[in-house]
Amino acid sequence: MIEAAAPLRLDKWLWYARFFKTRSLATKVVTAGKVRVDGVPVSKPSRTITPGAVLTFPQGRDIRVVRIVALADRRGPATEAQTLYEDLTPVREKQPQNPSYGGKGRPTKKDARKLRHDRTSHLE
Repeated sequence: MIEAAAPLRLDKWLWYARFFKTRSLATKVVTAGKVRVDGVPVSKPSRTITPGAVLTFPQGRDIRVVRIVALADRRGPATEAQTLYEDLTPVREKQPQNPSYGGKGRPTKKDARKLRHDRTSHLE
């Protein structure tokens, strides 16, 4: 890792920090204008970044907010990549897949009837 050396390209840093599987995926996200550096939208993957910058970008269904702590000179293992940033993403409660059943697996026939009845009873 390089502590206070030359700035690094944004797409390379996102790839080094293992937010994206390939550098070309990181480049596509930046080019689409979905990455913000210190609150300013960026559309050039060659944008240089330095430690202390705050990045906001989509990753899957979540929006990630990270502060750059260090720059790297290679794409190392995940444990090394986690030392490159501080995660500022707000913690969201995980929603159950089927909120009406509470995530207890597939409902029995009896439970399904009860659920249907509960949903339609207010219509009567």
